[in-house]
Amino acid sequence: MSRRALLLFAIVGVLWGIPYFFIALAGREFSTPSIVWLRVAVGALFLLPLALKRGVLRDTIRHWPWVLFFAVVEMVGPWYFITEAERSVPSSLVGLMMTTIPFMSAFITGVFLGDKAAGHPLTVAGLVIGFTGVIFLLGIDAFTGHLEIGPTLLLVVTAICYAVAPIVLNRKLPAASTLGVTAVSMAMVAVIYTPFVIVTLPADIANGPSPTAWTSIVVLGVFSSALAFVFYFALIREVGPRRSSLITYINLVVSAFLGVVLLSEPITPGVIIGLPLIVAGSYLAGKHREAYVRKKDRTPSLA
Repeated sequence: MSRRALLLFAIVGVLWGIPYFFIALAGREFSTPSIVWLRVAVGALFLLPLALKRGVLRDTIRHWPWVLFFAVVEMVGPWYFITEAERSVPSSLVGLMMTTIPFMSAFITGVFLGDKAAGHPLTVAGLVIGFTGVIFLLGIDAFTGHLEIGPTLLLVVTAICYAVAPIVLNRKLPAASTLGVTAVSMAMVAVIYTPFVIVTLPADIANGPSPTAWTSIVVLGVFSSALAFVFYFALIREVGPRRSSLITYINLVVSAFLGVVLLSEPITPGVIIGLPLIVAGSYLAGKHREAYVRKKDRTPSLA
């Protein structure tokens, strides 16, 4: 891997590893709809001028139904679910659950889309190992009282959405500009959340959010949303989508470090036992997805 690729790999790994920490900080003073709206509004304001300058907006808007679908499945639901779940579960658990995306994607493409690569022995082994890890994680921590099932299920749904959205986008808009899709998607999500923040945002601001909360919002919008996508697309061009998906594991390390060290989150028995299985299963399941992991494939955004 080139020096440029390694640099991009590290940058994206950090940018998509830190949002769970900053969501936890912002969630102390902002409501969930306000956090999502501010995040996508800031991201859209950053990306739309860039997309306009590159002349990719017109073609993207022409395909607005599928762009809207992508926005709903990739952002409207997942970003709400993650933000809401973090009010009850550790941010490090969120990063851990997102590592299930590769084997969920392999399962979906294999079972529902006839992806022959999903039948590879290593892929099947990855699905079994990863699913076993999830069972251990949920089962042990639920039994020992370290886990709240409701919020954790929201994270499972989020991982499924992150697996589905790029597959659909790749099949329906294979030639679409990823920059254009991301910019327009964020603008659409901002519009969708506007009726809700008309109520929540004034109340949040009236409570006088701290500089820490506002800084967290800016980081989420500029760095973990807008810039993360820009650098991620550059990484894909440099090393390809399959190898780019390995940032999932850097994301996990970053989110776990910030959660445990800075937020004093516990390392539970379920995490200790389930984490190695989930990481191993996700790696094996994602390793042989060549039928859907190609140069124009869209891989999940993870936050």
